[in-house]
Amino acid sequence: MRDTRDCTNQIVDEQAKKAFNGTFEEVLRNGARRMLQAALEHEIAEHVKKYSPMVMEDGCQQVVRNGYHKERVVTTGLGGIEIQQPRAYDRKSKESFVSRLLPKYMRRVPSIDNLVPVLYLRGISTGDVQGALEALLGEEARGLSATNVVRLKQVWEQEYKDWNKRDLSGKKYVYFWVDGIYFNVRLDEERQCILIIIGATEDGQKELVAIRDGYRESKQSWSEILRDVKARGLKYAPHLIIGDGALGIWSAVNEVFPDARHQRCWVHKTANILDKMPRSAQGNAKTMIHDMYMAETKEDALKAYDLFMHTYGAKYPKACECLEKDKEVLFTFYDFPAEHWTHIRTTNPIESTFATVRLRTNKTKGCGSRIATLTMVFKLVQAAEKHWYRLRGFKLLSLVMQGKEFVDGILKAA
Repeated sequence: MRDTRDCTNQIVDEQAKKAFNGTFEEVLRNGARRMLQAALEHEIAEHVKKYSPMVMEDGCQQVVRNGYHKERVVTTGLGGIEIQQPRAYDRKSKESFVSRLLPKYMRRVPSIDNLVPVLYLRGISTGDVQGALEALLGEEARGLSATNVVRLKQVWEQEYKDWNKRDLSGKKYVYFWVDGIYFNVRLDEERQCILIIIGATEDGQKELVAIRDGYRESKQSWSEILRDVKARGLKYAPHLIIGDGALGIWSAVNEVFPDARHQRCWVHKTANILDKMPRSAQGNAKTMIHDMYMAETKEDALKAYDLFMHTYGAKYPKACECLEKDKEVLFTFYDFPAEHWTHIRTTNPIESTFATVRLRTNKTKGCGSRIATLTMVFKLVQAAEKHWYRLRGFKLLSLVMQGKEFVDGILKAA
């Protein structure tokens, strides 16, 4: 009878333990859900607040809250958690808000290696990372104390230093996207500028080529990073380099890669032009600029350019001067395959990757040191790189490498 009672008690204990564990995990899941939901609410509130000064002709706000998306399940280490993502709508551009915390098609929380730098760059302090990870990932995050997170960052720092010395002699890049991204650093009075180069390989894959800090976006800083890339074995200059209007990068490119052609980013150019016009004129002007770089042929694009200059030349000369000064390098993309235009008209591969970093909270006033910022950005890009898509029409890259001539995006007949 004693053995039977012991067996019964053991079964009851196991059932109670399972019940407790189930309840405990449910508590953790609810905590993770509340934390993520609160973060999404805060994110969209900040977005609406940012655009609150902008109003429509009817006096109503241009950007407004627009209810919630349909509930979806996000998989975490604790199982699935239900999230209702808030929505916002721009009544002028007709565009909906896109969350940086929870992208549209994200259905699974990233691994710890990917998530820690994201949390850190989003403003979570070292001491708070463990709690955030445990809430999101459950048992997978056990043992990640603040000390372990610091050690992990030290490992990443060494990984970055090793990566920054890697051999590039076997690489050939068809396109380069270049940009300088600015960050706040708590232990430094000046904002840190990190210079980024992303390249398109022969098979159409985008990959991070170089990342290092520099003094603003000066010619000297860009020359150093470009010469370093060559010194590590890169023998072939890219055929096209896409960047904004910063003079430093183009002066450096002319010295280091004199044969590379230039393409100014239309997103940066559009913003610079509109900044020199009153808000009342920006809507129509933006449409006219769009007609330039979305034209089917270079001839049509230049007609749209002339129309813009004729329309706004007298009233807004500074806006027209801003457009005119880069005319020769705004339409270069027409000499490359039409399938690539969507990739090479802008620096979007860099901008989309660093959108999250640009939105990091003011609460932490940046990372603690320059090397900490550089290392965290490096890890963030490594995580993003795994999800970069191959270029459309990648098979045409070999023709570009061979120096074949394209006219309005179409291969010229021999």
